[in-house]
Order: sequence, then structure tokens, then C-alpha cells
Amino acid sequence: MLGARRLTQHGHFDMIDRVNSDTTKTRTILRPRRLALLGTVAALGVAVLAASPASTPFGVNSLISPAQAAESAATPPGFGDLVSKVKPAVISVRVKIDQDNDKSAMLQQNRMDQDETSPFDQFSRQFGFPGGGMNGMPRQRHQVITGEGSGFFISADGYAVTNNHVVDHAESVQVTMDDGAIYTAKVVGTDPKTDLALIKVDGKKDFPFVKFSDQKPRIGDWVVAVGNPFGLGGTVTAGIVSASGRDIGNGPYDDYIQIDAPINKGNSGGPAFDMNGNVIGVNTAIFSPSGGSVGIGFDIPSSTAKLVVAQLKDKGAVTRGWLGVQVQPVTAEIADSLGLKEARGAIVDNPQDGSPAAKAGIEAGDVITAVNGTAIKDSRDLARTIATLAPGTSVKLDVVHKGDTKTVSLALGELPNERQAKADDGKTQQAPGTPRLGLSLAPASDVQGAGQKGVVVTEVDPQGPAAQRGIQTGDVILNVGGKAVANVGDVRSELAQAKSSGKNSVLLQVKSAEATRFVAVPLA
Repeated sequence: MLGARRLTQHGHFDMIDRVNSDTTKTRTILRPRRLALLGTVAALGVAVLAASPASTPFGVNSLISPAQAAESAATPPGFGDLVSKVKPAVISVRVKIDQDNDKSAMLQQNRMDQDETSPFDQFSRQFGFPGGGMNGMPRQRHQVITGEGSGFFISADGYAVTNNHVVDHAESVQVTMDDGAIYTAKVVGTDPKTDLALIKVDGKKDFPFVKFSDQKPRIGDWVVAVGNPFGLGGTVTAGIVSASGRDIGNGPYDDYIQIDAPINKGNSGGPAFDMNGNVIGVNTAIFSPSGGSVGIGFDIPSSTAKLVVAQLKDKGAVTRGWLGVQVQPVTAEIADSLGLKEARGAIVDNPQDGSPAAKAGIEAGDVITAVNGTAIKDSRDLARTIATLAPGTSVKLDVVHKGDTKTVSLALGELPNERQAKADDGKTQQAPGTPRLGLSLAPASDVQGAGQKGVVVTEVDPQGPAAQRGIQTGDVILNVGGKAVANVGDVRSELAQAKSSGKNSVLLQVKSAEATRFVAVPLA
């Protein structure tokens, strides 16, 4: 048995490239070499078992207790019953897309996957298009290309779920069932922010379908993924739930389930099942330096999918509540500088003009700690919470304003399609620093184009703490420690005041060309 394991881990494969007759897409198939070692390994396995005829199912009496052996014997031998139940509801989704003007969402994604400076450089979408300008090759205009993904029926009358990036800008959609039956589908609605889409096959009322799970999976629970990897058709893989609440930089509402069941290009939009045959998530992305599965995949949770799909079915689009603030997480340094006991909540960088938040009196520097009495963990938690509420919903926000806690009531607006609830990840907040900022400053009123408020950064010491915090030449410091500053003397005074008050850090409000943010500078 040990020898058999070694063969599985170290066996060699011949690579055979085959070209599909109806596309230019190349598929790589792995074929095991026929090794004479296999017979030797099998004989070795028999010898090991024969040496211990009274062994447990694991072959090691001294390590397995009777209770463990009994539990092992009761373990189901595989996933056959589950797969036979759910596999008929899983479909392959084939699309044709006009490449004109590079409008395809997937082609845009492919370009980002090539860009090493993009936050997506290590996250490979599960959908492979032939050509499309990959590997530096120029794109051809008005070229009709095809691609394949996965999906699954959620009702007997033909509604099915897949990924937005699978069907976005599709000229035609065709689905193939597990029994080989082929149908034409139409796109009912898409939601790019969560990468979900709803499609519909007409003409039948008895399609096999599956349901979304009502329970959040536990880390360590079994998961079975079914889909169409590399266009091969219905393929089943199994693993466990590796983590939850993952943020992969895909959007403001990231809350992915991480699984280790192998998924590859073409699995996009396919389901991941629990042991009851319910869908716990929709496969959408993998972490892959090479483009193939390395056992780290990401699923849109069923809780998110259910809400989005219901709106797509009802209205063909998703509407979300809009608060109208740019926020970032409260780090330990920010919490200390504001006198907060815990580093929780979302600090407001800037309320947007005319937004519900601005009209309700929320200001830059306020910290939102709860929505309708439910604590807010960080900026992304706030974005996701507000997004689940309908426009016009009345909400109560717990806000820390200049050290005092108050409750603000307001009615949410509607998030326009072109707007995105922006949540800074705060990654520049952690570098160590000192009160010596390493900056040369000048009053903003003395610098053309800088405005009339704050002080302009005219020079940055590359080795100083301000540079480590991401402050750059041209940035404008609006306030220090909650006090507006107009010159270098104001800055020095507020730094000294923060230090004498026993604070470990001081908060700077910094305006750059991109946005206004808060930067916490540690004090020695």
C-alpha cells in the first residue's frame, strides 16, 4: 500500500495535445505511462496485508482504537450516491461572443490576468477562450469566438445559474445536459459585482434541479464540485471546505468560500455540493500561478447567490442600498489615535456629496461601528451589509464622532450601476514609523492647484515613515489628530499634543489624486 501511494505521487505522464474539431481551442490530456513497476507495487501491497491478517482496515493495530476502527468501517465508501443524485442537474454552458471592440468581460479579465501589476495577477478565472490576445498576440476585430463554462438548474422549468463572466456579452448560449441533450438558453440577468448570472431554457417543465443550502458550511466539511473543466463535460471532484470569508480583491462584496476540491478552467459557474446534495457555493475563481488547479478554489456562498438570483429572476438586475461613503478599516493605530477600545468598524474617509450619509451629517473621521444594532467588523463588512438592504430602507448607524457615540438614522439610496461601494483594504496602514514624518511641507494656499485647505507635501524622504505609509509628493494633509492644519507649525503642534496625551499614534487625513484617506502614524 505504501508503494501504491508512492506511485500515485510520483507517476509520470505523457502530454498529448488534441484540437477540438469545432474550435481552435487546444485541450491537454494527461495519459499515465504503463509502468512495469505497477505489478511490483501490487505484490508489495499484498505482502503487507498478508503479514498482518488480523489487522484493522488501516493495517496498523497499534495506532487505531476499536472505536476508531468501527467509525472507519461505517464511513461511506465514496460519493457515488450523492453524485448520481445531483449530477443530472449540472450543465455545460457554451457561448459565442462577438469580440468587436473588446467588450467581452472575459477578454478584459484575460488581459488583467496577464498584467503582473493587477490585483488579479494570481487569480485565474475558470473560463478559457482561444486566442483573445493572449501571449501577446494581437486581437482581431469582429471575430466570433466560443468558450465553455458550467452551470446548474435551480428549477424544473429551466432556470439555471452560472457566472456572469461566462455569459457576459454572449451572442448565443447553449447548454448541454449530463445525458447529452442540447438546448438553447437565454440570459435572464447578470450581476457583475458578484459575478453571477441567471439563464433560462424554455420548452420543458421537468428539468432535474438542485437547491441552495440554507446553512453555512463548516471549515473541514466535505465538498463535491461538479462541472465542465477544459470542456471535457461532467466531471466530479471532491475535497473539503478550507476557509471562509475570503477576500481576493475581486470587488467590494468579496466573501468567498475556499475549497480544495480541484477545479479548473471551465468549472466557472458550476456548483459545489455538501453531503446532503445542496449547493453551498458557485465555483468562480482559483489561485493558480500556472493556470491549473493547485487545490485553492473560491466559491460564491449560497447565501449570496440566493439573494442575487431571486432579484435577477424578478427584475433581471440587482439593486443595492447606497450609503455614499468611502471607508477604510480601523487599524490598531487608528483605534488608538481616536481613543477607541477596539480596532473594529469602518472609518469614513469621505462622504460623497449629496449622498444619504452626507445628508445625515456623517463626516470624514467618523467611525461606523454598527448597522441596525449589528456590530460592523471592518469596511468590507459595512459594504456587504449595506448591499443586502434595498434602496429606501431606513437604517440606524452607530457612529463614533469626535470621541462621542451617537446614533444616526437615514434612508438608503440606490447604488447606481456605475458606482461601486469603495472599501480601502488598508494595507498601507501597517508599516512602523515615528513622529519624525520625513516630509517637507508647504501651506496649500501657497501652491498653485492645491486648494486652500491643509498643507502640501513637497518632498518625501524615501526612508522616512511617511513614505512607508504611502504618502507621496503632491498629497495634501488636511488635518492631524482631528484638527485642521494650515501650515507646518500646526502639524508640529498637533504631533506634540498627541504625544503629550499619551497616544501611541496620530491620525492624518491625507488627500491624494485618487481619494481622501486616513493614515495612522505611530509615535515613539
